[in-house]
Amino acid sequence: MSDAVDDTLVTVGVHLTVAAVAQRLGVAPATLRTWDRRYGLGPSEHSAGSHRRYSPTDVARLETMQRLLQRGAGPAEAARLALAGFEGSSDALDVPLRSTAATGVVTANSVRGLARAAQSLDSADCARIIQESITRCGTISTWNNLVAPVLVEVGRMWDADGGGIDVEHILSESVLSVLVGRIASLDRPVNDRAVLMACAPEEQHTLPLFALAAALAERRVGCRMLGARVPSDSLTSAVQRTGPGAVVLWSQSAHTAAQVEFDGLTDVRRPAFVFLGGPGWQGDPRPGTRVLGGLDEAVEAISVSVVC
Repeated sequence: MSDAVDDTLVTVGVHLTVAAVAQRLGVAPATLRTWDRRYGLGPSEHSAGSHRRYSPTDVARLETMQRLLQRGAGPAEAARLALAGFEGSSDALDVPLRSTAATGVVTANSVRGLARAAQSLDSADCARIIQESITRCGTISTWNNLVAPVLVEVGRMWDADGGGIDVEHILSESVLSVLVGRIASLDRPVNDRAVLMACAPEEQHTLPLFALAAALAERRVGCRMLGARVPSDSLTSAVQRTGPGAVVLWSQSAHTAAQVEFDGLTDVRRPAFVFLGGPGWQGDPRPGTRVLGGLDEAVEAISVSVVC
């Protein structure tokens, strides 16, 4: 079935099976069952003696969940926004936002302000809003509740009409400049062996990795950033030369995750635990690796692994 026909079926109200929705989204049926069990993003239609089926509203929520994950949001936060109908109305940016930081709350005004600044291509104002939020609420809350939702909304508009790439570039560069400054402000890290960070081969999405490094810097955990599209042999060489306390590999899609060669990482003189971040990792993790969830979980797991 073509995507166009599939879209029409959803639009007119045809209810889809788990297998059909999994194929539509490009995920495993087990992933959908996990989202149902953990976050309540399951099929709402059920009749006696038949399998549960996804309504058009259910599918729209799952598509929102997937886009949020692809932009770097944690699974719990992505599910919360999807269930709240974040992308389902013109008042999407008015959805109440929860902060995980103890020192402050990201407000809807901040979200609207960042969205307006990005639309105006005002990089200075974008950076100011993000920096003020990080100072008040911390990197984790700012990423989950301010940056990721606005990036998703900008991406949704781009998907809808093909425009807005200039807005996304301004916003992304503003976010990156603030995160790099946050990382650079770390003076004396508590870990003797740095966390080595890299994107999978062919993977170009680096912002979530910089967000993780900035959040770790707030814990005084030092990182070394290799950035986008790091070949497996180059990563292995870097691990051999630097002896990191941990390695973080980011993949946004199953395609880029499939390019990683793990054998060299486990054969080095001082093997480091390998953390896998991003929605690209599917199936059971390899021995010696751990798939990370949201930003909160990632910061906690990596901090514990490298700080004695």
